[in-house]
Amino acid sequence: MVDRILEFRGINREHLGMYFEELGGTLVTDSFPFVYEAAGWKAEILSEDELAFTKTFIVNAVHIRFAAESMEELEQLIKNYRYKTTRVGG
Repeated sequence: MVDRILEFRGINREHLGMYFEELGGTLVTDSFPFVYEAAGWKAEILSEDELAFTKTFIVNAVHIRFAAESMEELEQLIKNYRYKTTRVGG
């Protein structure tokens, strides 16, 4: 298996888990690391921290490990996941 760890900021951890379920994953654990598994891939929500840019501007940062059986499957999983986490500003 190949894997990659990415950081997502400003998105609720529960929503990040829900996106794995929408991609076909099943939650395997109920505490950190939250593990989601599906045919051909696995994802782990490793940690959630808060980042303070100023005293009032604080966002969460969630670290996720993506793993798949091949590099092509890993790239497709990350592409599909990034589509779900895309936020359009206004």
